[in-house]
Amino acid sequence: MSHPAATAEASRARPEWRNARRIVVKIGSALLADRDTGTLKSEWLASLVADVAELIREGRDVVLVSSGSIALGRHKLGLPKGPLALEQSQAAAAVGQISLAHAYQELAAKSGLTVAQILLTLGDTEERRRYLNARHTIETLLGLKAIPVVNENDTVATAEIKYGDNDRLSARVAGMVSADCLVLLSDVDGLYTAPPNDDPNARHIPLVTEITGEIEAMAGDAGTELSKGGMKTKVQAGRIALGAGTNMVITTGKVLHPLRAISEGCKVTWFLAKQDPVTARKRWIAGQLEARGTLHIDAGAEKALDAGKSLLAAGVRRVEGNFERGDAVVIRAPDGRELGRGLSSYAHGDAALILGHKSSEIAEILGFEGGPELIHRNDMALHRK
Repeated sequence: MSHPAATAEASRARPEWRNARRIVVKIGSALLADRDTGTLKSEWLASLVADVAELIREGRDVVLVSSGSIALGRHKLGLPKGPLALEQSQAAAAVGQISLAHAYQELAAKSGLTVAQILLTLGDTEERRRYLNARHTIETLLGLKAIPVVNENDTVATAEIKYGDNDRLSARVAGMVSADCLVLLSDVDGLYTAPPNDDPNARHIPLVTEITGEIEAMAGDAGTELSKGGMKTKVQAGRIALGAGTNMVITTGKVLHPLRAISEGCKVTWFLAKQDPVTARKRWIAGQLEARGTLHIDAGAEKALDAGKSLLAAGVRRVEGNFERGDAVVIRAPDGRELGRGLSSYAHGDAALILGHKSSEIAEILGFEGGPELIHRNDMALHRK
């Protein structure tokens, strides 16, 4: 049987891990909560936070996508084992989220670190204005050396808008923050040719360079009582991550210091992206988003963009269209040429008020501080000359 896999050398700590500057780590409920008692696995979580602290000391950014609120909350509320009604899940999440956030806060403080809780729904990554808001919040937290802890907002999510698993949520978040690497901590040490619990002849696949139908067929549907996501959702997450230019690694979380284990070359499966996150993001902006407006800029601004800088309001001469914050807009040179496209940090009305003004004047004009850039360079895709 042929598949995009490599030799056992791929299971060693790869350069994709050593060189990753921004890492998203997904933690499942089964790793955080004891299956019988529903209590937090404090020793394991402490070891994980210690690993995160070490990565941050190395100069890396780390975002955690953490399940566990429902598993912890149902125990405190005395809810029965087995499937819960939607309202019960929401109630359990409301209780468990407090315990989970407190645990992260206490453990991070021991390493001199600060954590921040971010609750997202599907709409926060699908609707561009909310996507941009969430992205800027996470970017700001990382810039302040805080650890964003993201979870699906189970207290308000409904059956229609839920992700259904945090594997895919973590992949969306990885794409949102242009992460170099997504780590899925699982109850198995990677992808096998068949579910290893069912097939003793299943072979471990250390490296995947393309998610084909054959690769998807290797993943089973099995999840645990505490976890909705099996290997199938992890492969689906891989498709999302690779499309965003993010490498993904699946490895076991059933050991202490699971991130350190990756650095030491533990058994894993790597899914390798064909392009980096910045290239993937710019391609998405350039080719997949409908432009809702146009910004006409002056010669000075064009020169600044050529030098790799962001677009400031001072360099914009005219605004066209009816766009909202986060919408894609066309950037045009003084002679009318399309220079590229980008995501506007301001709605059309606000953009029209601040065009031609210095960044220091924006707060006084609008009555709020919305950031110095009309389009940040990371939210811009320029045409090559």
